[in-house]
Amino acid sequence: MEYAELQITTNFSFLRGGSHPEEIVDAAVALGYKAIAVTDRNTLAGIVRAHVAARGKPIRFIPACRLDLQDGPSLLAYPTDRDAYSRLSSLLSKGNLRAEKGDCHLYRADVYEHADGIRFVAIPPDVLDDNFAFDQDFTAALEEYRGAFGDNLYLGAFFLYSGDDQKKLYRLAQLGDRLDIPLVALNDVHYHDAERRQLQDVLTCIREKCTIHTAGFRLHANAEHYLKPVEEMNRLFRQYPEAIANALALADACRFSLDELEYIYPEEIVSEGRAPMEELEYLTWKGARECFGDPLPEKMRATLLMELDFISRKNYASYFLTVYDLVRFARERNILCQGRGSAANSAVCYCLGITAVNPSKFNLLFARFMSDARDEPPDIDVDFEHERREEVMQYVYSKYGRHRAGIVATVTQVHWKGAVRDVGKAMGLSLDAVDRLAKTGYEFTEDWFSGRSAPTSEGFDASDSLLRKVLELTKEYIGFPRQLGQHTGGFVITQNRLSDLCPIMNARMEDRTNIEWNKDDIEALGFLKVDVLALGMLTCIRKCFDLAKEHYGLDLTLVNIPQDDPEVYAMISHADTIGVFQIESRAQMSMLPRLRPNIFYDLVIEVAIVRPGPIQGDMVHPYLRRRNKEEPEEYPSEELREILGRTLGVPLFQEQAMEIAIVAAGFTPAQADGLRRSMATFKAKGKVSEYERMLVEGMMKKGYQEEFARRVFRQLEGFGSYGFPESHAVSFALLVYISSWVKCYYPDIFATALLNSQPMGFYSPAQLVIDARKHGVEVRPVDVNHSHWDNTMEEPSGAYRAVRLGFRQVKGLNEETLEKLVECRTQPYRTINELLDCGVPLSALERLADADAFRSMGLDRRQALWEVSALADHPTGLFEGRPSDSSQEGRVELPAVSDKEHVFQDYGSTGLSLKAHPVSFAREQLDALHITPCGKLGGLKDGSLVKVCGLITVRQRPGTAKGVLFVTIEDETGYANLVIWGKTFQVFRKVILQSKMLMVMGKLQIEGEVIHVIAESCHNMNRMLRIDLDVRDIGSVHKPARADEKDGGGAQGDLFKSRDFR
Repeated sequence: MEYAELQITTNFSFLRGGSHPEEIVDAAVALGYKAIAVTDRNTLAGIVRAHVAARGKPIRFIPACRLDLQDGPSLLAYPTDRDAYSRLSSLLSKGNLRAEKGDCHLYRADVYEHADGIRFVAIPPDVLDDNFAFDQDFTAALEEYRGAFGDNLYLGAFFLYSGDDQKKLYRLAQLGDRLDIPLVALNDVHYHDAERRQLQDVLTCIREKCTIHTAGFRLHANAEHYLKPVEEMNRLFRQYPEAIANALALADACRFSLDELEYIYPEEIVSEGRAPMEELEYLTWKGARECFGDPLPEKMRATLLMELDFISRKNYASYFLTVYDLVRFARERNILCQGRGSAANSAVCYCLGITAVNPSKFNLLFARFMSDARDEPPDIDVDFEHERREEVMQYVYSKYGRHRAGIVATVTQVHWKGAVRDVGKAMGLSLDAVDRLAKTGYEFTEDWFSGRSAPTSEGFDASDSLLRKVLELTKEYIGFPRQLGQHTGGFVITQNRLSDLCPIMNARMEDRTNIEWNKDDIEALGFLKVDVLALGMLTCIRKCFDLAKEHYGLDLTLVNIPQDDPEVYAMISHADTIGVFQIESRAQMSMLPRLRPNIFYDLVIEVAIVRPGPIQGDMVHPYLRRRNKEEPEEYPSEELREILGRTLGVPLFQEQAMEIAIVAAGFTPAQADGLRRSMATFKAKGKVSEYERMLVEGMMKKGYQEEFARRVFRQLEGFGSYGFPESHAVSFALLVYISSWVKCYYPDIFATALLNSQPMGFYSPAQLVIDARKHGVEVRPVDVNHSHWDNTMEEPSGAYRAVRLGFRQVKGLNEETLEKLVECRTQPYRTINELLDCGVPLSALERLADADAFRSMGLDRRQALWEVSALADHPTGLFEGRPSDSSQEGRVELPAVSDKEHVFQDYGSTGLSLKAHPVSFAREQLDALHITPCGKLGGLKDGSLVKVCGLITVRQRPGTAKGVLFVTIEDETGYANLVIWGKTFQVFRKVILQSKMLMVMGKLQIEGEVIHVIAESCHNMNRMLRIDLDVRDIGSVHKPARADEKDGGGAQGDLFKSRDFR
């Protein structure tokens, strides 16, 4: 017996299918199916995953689709060849582009226009009418379909187990005979196993916005929509064996495979009639002479010849020219950009200006990353300023057209919080229960499920069967695709129509279109992707360069900043890197004094070493010990010395892992590439034992000891989470050095540019301002007579220029409104009425008053708010220019605002204060509690028991830290880094998460310049941030966003925000 299932709905029919495409394929193989077709609704989003899952397995996969029409019965569409597939893809693109994202509006006429070469199966209604016949509308539509599609039309038949299946099959057979339409057996599969029926019901409830108790007939009537055994399908259709035979015949007719898709790269990136390779050679040699002089150094000439020869053999010239074209466009418009990736750090890319990293200074050989045996696209990512990246993206669309260029999709997956909220609502839990469930996922441990632990902190009990079912279904639901988004900047560009390869759809963002496949899908099919990425630090560096030219007459570029400056490396080694690219995180700042970089390659290692891969592979401490001469470098062979010598015998980069596999274990380049790819999916795909056996056996054959081979593999396995490529680390290290150099010599420029580039990085504007002041930069407050929208630099004040905070720092203001204020400021404003006359609205004036921005008029915030509140009777129209009634009122003496109130209101309006630090007002109380100021921790002995207290600025709980939470707190003297072990965190979780101001008792740990406090207990000190308002707050036109806490015991709302990272 044989059978081919031709109607399968996967979870890429969002909130309909109950199984992943891979699960469907594996189940079909186990059941012995001859072929399967995935027919998701109006989409081809899941077919590549099913295609990849079916590769090398005894089953044929048929790319297909269900077409839900606006004016007719649904059709299943099966392309028979590549041209037919292109027409189906174009049809879906047409429906997508005439609708908003997530919808596809198709009509019969559209299908008729694209029908050539496609086999169709008409889907009959689920029920018969009162005369036990099909609805007349369906019969009429079927006759029309027969006329349009001819012999390419079939009639679908399936069992619903509703009691009248035999009657319906009989009517279908009658109808088919009358219209000469063959009957095809279907099973309308929605999940691979009957046990998934419950999850599929829940998905229906989520889609229909109802609960399982009220869903009624919207649910499937039974659990029969699963992949049935071949024998069972033949038994069901025993009276209509021709339906099974027709299904097999239809499957045999559809011989198209996605592997037949031919991706052709565009070629209109040449000039003067040259071929792409000729154009690339011309531009490369031209750039080489500009970079290295004429004649070229012999070594560089040989490198360029080798790389160009490889590019020619692999036919990648057009790809390199496209990247060059984007970089050229950006440079013409003064948009800063930087290439990175294995191919980006080649000599060719350096000569083309794609990267500023000189390959002659680093041992980054092109051949190491790309060989003829590795048939994969080159890796070039180009980062652009994040504020101007859209200009480059629209250039791609305008040059190639939206019919030939599209952004790659991303598949948004369901995670714990979203999953448990959806499932909980569908199962009828109350909204407050669902909310508490979402926030306490960490408490549902194995002990809880087994009943060995008490109910959770929110009272969830393991004996509650409904709750257990919710959690069970949530676990199944996690990882399901929920929607298609757009990649951060990956473009697919083609010579012919992009819709011939994959459907195009509208994105949510204006003027954006993207394809239905993600980066893994296009990689599996061999499509080239051009990455047009955004990097906030490039925006910051561009603004640094502009400010340096404006105020210091410096013409800085990524290439001409002085290299190897000892002052810069000294600053980095002292971890004075707040705001610096890549090395500002808590982990990086703890590593810097230990690593003490003094050359550029040290920065490359610093960027790569504080990553989950090296940490999990236990590579960090061996490297540091060897760098500090605490243990000898070990190389079991000279071939490994050549690979690992630059990292002291410890593999830190992905490329080194591949080289070890090739050189020491005898892997082919293709096998090593498989190892690299599996690094990200070791545990998920179960590849550990396979690659371990290959590596260990290969190394032992070459004379290495088994223990050493297994140790090498354990290190490489650490890359399973994240191994950073050396090629990317080098490009990032260049930006690390440049941002460090600017901070070292021009902290005024650095602070201004960084504030103008927010939001980005680990630190809030308050911390950036504090750091700038520590470096001797005077920072001046927002003021209506001095500020612009951006933060600006004013006249010199001490060693550097003063920085004036801009209106962008004030919450609730928009740039367009404030531009009016600046345009009208031909001379200093003397009254608030003048601002109103310029068109500044009352709401903006109140925000400015909240921010204490009227000091140059002699008004503090309370006086300014009083004046703004009086503007309601401002004369307009015929009475414009006349004094208002309120001007006749006598002067009112308002109660003075205390310094503490000013500081707290500064934080409320701008997120920072230049007047004082909030913790300084609690210092007397903190001293009485014997709490050590953060800035004095360095003067204590290692191992001392201490108490520290401050505002929480950063919470970070990395996935590789085994539950450890890292917290940074700050007071008026500095900051302290806290380490909170997992068990301590469980005890004090609520305290830590609810605190704005946290006090910790613990043990001091000092290692050189690195200081940590290992927390033993945590205490919420929010009550010390309370403002006792003895007087009424006068003059506010609008109500505050949140009132003070009723008990007065805590920080107000989001006044002191921390930045929390996972």
